[in-house]
Amino acid sequence: MSELDDLQRSRLEQGREYRNMNIAVRTLNENDDRMMVEGYATTFNQPYELWSHGNHTVMEQMAPNSFDECDLSDVIMQYDHRGRVYARTRNKTLEIRIDAKGLYISADLGGTEEGRKLYQEIKGGYVDRMSIGFVVEADSRTVTEDHDTGTVTVLRTILKIKKLYDVSAVSMPANDMTSISARNLADGVIAGLAEERRRVQEKRLKLRLLLEDF
Repeated sequence: MSELDDLQRSRLEQGREYRNMNIAVRTLNENDDRMMVEGYATTFNQPYELWSHGNHTVMEQMAPNSFDECDLSDVIMQYDHRGRVYARTRNKTLEIRIDAKGLYISADLGGTEEGRKLYQEIKGGYVDRMSIGFVVEADSRTVTEDHDTGTVTVLRTILKIKKLYDVSAVSMPANDMTSISARNLADGVIAGLAEERRRVQEKRLKLRLLLEDF
């Protein structure tokens, strides 16, 4: 995996999150020479595993209205969330559309030599994943704990996306940016669970000491 640069680290620290998505090459008719790639950045109400380690699993899903107030004013397409812009909504080479299924993305990569090379890499199966960069404004979390096995499952529902920044073709199935976003969220969830357990144990101890005084 490539190392993160200072700009990418700063974006992560400011709350930007990243998620992988599938992409596909769309074949057009013979009179249309555009080089199009498309896919769904996310689908609604379909939980997916975000992170898992030991007895802890974090699942995530997007609520159907999560993009209703999202800023989609100028979304760009990059490679590994850095460098050259291959397409963007502002010049209409990148389309972002929200439908009943989820967030749909379609990009015309034929405008630059670098974009045409990327299209061939995607068409040839060398690159088959994309990632989106966004900021969450509101979410909810449901915790399910099995006391017999000690397993804990957290379902995070993203209720509102504040801003969609970019979509990027990525060089790895689970790229650095997505992996770090997942771990950051999971670490926060686990820390919260540990703190909640500590408070419960403290209350039980106080109650037991109080009863022993009688």
